[in-house]
Amino acid sequence: MKAVRFHDYGGPEVLKIEEVDLPKPGPGEVRIAVKAAGINQIDWKLRAGHMRDFMPLSLPAGVGIDAAGVVDAIGEGVTNLSVGDPVFGKGHDTMAEYAILDQWARKPDSLSFEEAAGFPVAVETAMRIIDEVGVKPGETLLVSGAAGGVGTAAIQLAKTAGIRTIGTASEPKHAYLRSLGAIPTTYGAGLRERVAALAPDGVQAALDVTGSGIIPDLVAITGNPSRVVSIADFSAPQHGARTSFDSRDATPALKHAAALHAAGSFTLPVERTFPLDQIAAAQELSAQGHVTGRLVITIG
Repeated sequence: MKAVRFHDYGGPEVLKIEEVDLPKPGPGEVRIAVKAAGINQIDWKLRAGHMRDFMPLSLPAGVGIDAAGVVDAIGEGVTNLSVGDPVFGKGHDTMAEYAILDQWARKPDSLSFEEAAGFPVAVETAMRIIDEVGVKPGETLLVSGAAGGVGTAAIQLAKTAGIRTIGTASEPKHAYLRSLGAIPTTYGAGLRERVAALAPDGVQAALDVTGSGIIPDLVAITGNPSRVVSIADFSAPQHGARTSFDSRDATPALKHAAALHAAGSFTLPVERTFPLDQIAAAQELSAQGHVTGRLVITIG
């Protein structure tokens, strides 16, 4: 089968499409014929070597965590799926014609393979950090960098839980944030004053999903560093805030998002799709950090 791999850390030019052996599912795993695979920032950070001190790779390495497709083979102990079932989930080396998933949910008919491929990491991350920050129904949550995949998911998950959300993004993306149910505001100087005007009763919790040096402002806005969580700024603990980098089992979050999508309460728009042979261009666009929603590779 065809798969994207790289033999050395480096820029997007190190990505190659190669012929590799078909993977076999182990216990608790399934193999899918991949229809689409989601682009995550961790993909290009791993490829560039930015994470080698924390997540060293055995090279050559494959690419990709998220995927959606049709079950092709089932590992020992998997009893709730059949060959031919449409699913989406998390696995490894998903930028390929076939991939192994170890966490998944059934894809509802309402959800396209392309959109489903963008769900797993974004949905799991958003649900995890909302839980970790301890925000409750009736409270107000500030999401810094709200127009990307994790922010998009967080706004909608918070809304369905009865949580009011303020999201930061560039002004051209404010209409998008409003469409999701968030109150938009801009980045930069004066954030504390703008948020105070939008939330006269205060902000009880904050999420940093972009790592833009915003932690001191978020701590000041919430008045409680223990209710600030970042997935992108390693310096957060220096300000009393927390980081969250360790993913959980995504299965409950994926099933919840699938049910919400089928009910018309959740979406993760795909800004752009790319064929497999344009994986380098897709990762370059992801690295620029201005994506609204998700980027997806179409394969099958």
